Amino acid sequence: MRRLRLIASLCLPLGLGIGLSGCGLTRPPAQVEAPLPAQWHAPLPHGGSLASLADWWRQLDDPLLVELIAAAEAASPNVASAAARVAEARSTRVQAGAALLPSLDGTASASRGVSGSSLGAGGGGSTTSSSTTVAPLTTLQAGLQSKWEIDLFGRLRADRDSAEAKQNSANAKWHDARVSVAAETANAYFAERACQEQLRVAESDTRSRAETSRLTDLSAGAGFTSPADAALARASASDASGRLIQQRAQCAVQRKALVALSGIDETTLEQKLAASPAQRVLPAVGGIASVPAQAISQRPDVYAAELGVASASADVGSAEAERYPKLSLSGSIGRLQYRTDGFKQSLDTWTIGPLSLTVPLLDGGSRVANTDAAKARYAEAVSTYRASVRQAVREVEEALVNLDATAARTTDADSAVKNYQVSFNATQARYSSGLASLFELEDSRRTLFTAQTARVSLQRERTEAWVALYRSMGGGWSRPESSSMTTTPTAKVATSP
Repeated sequence: MRRLRLIASLCLPLGLGIGLSGCGLTRPPAQVEAPLPAQWHAPLPHGGSLASLADWWRQLDDPLLVELIAAAEAASPNVASAAARVAEARSTRVQAGAALLPSLDGTASASRGVSGSSLGAGGGGSTTSSSTTVAPLTTLQAGLQSKWEIDLFGRLRADRDSAEAKQNSANAKWHDARVSVAAETANAYFAERACQEQLRVAESDTRSRAETSRLTDLSAGAGFTSPADAALARASASDASGRLIQQRAQCAVQRKALVALSGIDETTLEQKLAASPAQRVLPAVGGIASVPAQAISQRPDVYAAELGVASASADVGSAEAERYPKLSLSGSIGRLQYRTDGFKQSLDTWTIGPLSLTVPLLDGGSRVANTDAAKARYAEAVSTYRASVRQAVREVEEALVNLDATAARTTDADSAVKNYQVSFNATQARYSSGLASLFELEDSRRTLFTAQTARVSLQRERTEAWVALYRSMGGGWSRPESSSMTTTPTAKVATSP
């Protein structure tokens, strides 16, 4: 109680003397260290240049991909949910800010009744007589009532700061949802293109094996080829036909996934895909800062986690302030009018007060428990922030490694397909002239098919690594310049101790 009286005696005169701004319990924020390496341990694909990442999918110069991503964002429940959370957080922020200001309510009332008076007369032995006069009474009242909680210990300001951080965090999560949808759609689109490329390889292989089977059957019928070789050729053709059917089914399933993502009718989507070029060259990668701290600051999810720490810190200050006295001031002005039997009387009223001070005494430990719970949520937010930074570093490093590895393998894959094709052509010519066996031809064909399939898979891997890198870098999002956070994930984030 001595401590409460001392705080109240210091804060109350200060609040009344300088506009009732009060004194706050919050102290200057401390710093939370984030685990970031000094440099990347994976090769940068551009030599350290810092080109813009904004709208990275437009760099492909593929209008269909841009259209699909826009359609997917419009159809995505995750983006819609994130947008709803932004609107909710904005409303909460307005409410928290309004709590710092006086409230003003208008009131009006009307009532109607009757009023009466009695008159009596009598004397001596005469009988007493009386009369009652009844008149209607109308009462009209209108006024304004105001109430203001003076933020002595910073509870309302802490609530406002927490709500503002949550609103900014919701905005960042909305951007993160958009980036995720764009990346998912791009991956589905590239998977569709890779599936169609693999389908063309399977169709070519099937046609080649079917032609070999036909010619072998003719040769066996003329007695120039053994029945065993003819059976081998037919088995090879059937095997290729089965793979072709399987590949078509895979492409059909993949297309339905793209339909579900974009919300575009399947027939319309098929027409758009048929009218668009099958494969485009991936652009050079830019915008990957050599210093991880600069790169990670571009991620909206890390920024959201950072704001989560700030919000939790403000919540601790608010819960702590709940343990101290509350000061509120109220007042009203109004007019009251009476009307009865041709008589009218108006009264103007106003009041200032009461100026009330509420001091918490006994609450069974609930306020202390609320403070402890807020501190636990703060510790959880710090842990989540640090984990998000570690995960962000991991995702960027993995994407850099995969992109570099797929780039290095591309030349070898192209060379393998080219040379296996030359070898197959030569073996086929030798087989046609009777200098090579059917077994040699089929072995050469199988090797070529494997190399062609591997090259298509590598192209798919490279596009996935390209998308993963841009997604891990935030997809072109940049931290707001007007952010209230004074630090970055460089290693520190502002919090309360």
